[in-house]
Amino acid sequence: MTSTVGSKGRTGAVAPPPPERSGRILRFSRAERLVHRTTGWLMLLCLATAACLYVAPLAQLVGRRHLVATVHEWSGILLPVPFLLGLASPSFRAGLRRLNRFAMYDRQWLRAVLRRVTSPAARPAGKFNAGQKLYAGWIAGAVLVMMCTGLLMWFTGVLQPISRTSAIFVHDVVAWAVVLVLIGHIRMAYRDPQARRGMRTGFVEREWARTWHPHWLEEDRSPPNGTDSGAAGPER
Repeated sequence: MTSTVGSKGRTGAVAPPPPERSGRILRFSRAERLVHRTTGWLMLLCLATAACLYVAPLAQLVGRRHLVATVHEWSGILLPVPFLLGLASPSFRAGLRRLNRFAMYDRQWLRAVLRRVTSPAARPAGKFNAGQKLYAGWIAGAVLVMMCTGLLMWFTGVLQPISRTSAIFVHDVVAWAVVLVLIGHIRMAYRDPQARRGMRTGFVEREWARTWHPHWLEEDRSPPNGTDSGAAGPER
């Protein structure tokens, strides 16, 4: 991730003020929500089929091992597709730029987490907080590792220096890490109804955004001259 200086410095992904609807502001465009939703379902399908392949009681209950393995393989291969299609959307690309940049206030957010300080004032954030930025980068890397090791298991012998056993070991270790991180991600979403509403409808309460993501509103209020403004346009 690229560091930026100054807690109020802009990330380069600023946009016009988000559209409003009855005291709510647009946080996620339709393209962003579709990419998130489709990726999430594909990830859950991968994990469910993996469980049916590796957990003996489930394997016996479900049966049809060849079909389950085929669904697992193709759901894994398709995982990057929503992301690649989303790149056609300016709002999705702007969201990626925000995720890819750390500001000074993100470091303050992480320090507050380490000290277990939960007040909003101690955890300033832009449109995405530092935890969400770290999660996005980590899960993107994990998907690539899982896909590459899965292909090595599928097409044995393509890369002679890497044995199938090594690929299986890395695939399994990363898969368990993905499970743990996803549980944490779902737990955080469960505790935040506004975040879930944002992902479901696109809109969040302005007061919630002002409290937990104050720099998002500040950045969008003051776009610099000549900066790409496609971050959160009127696309729905």
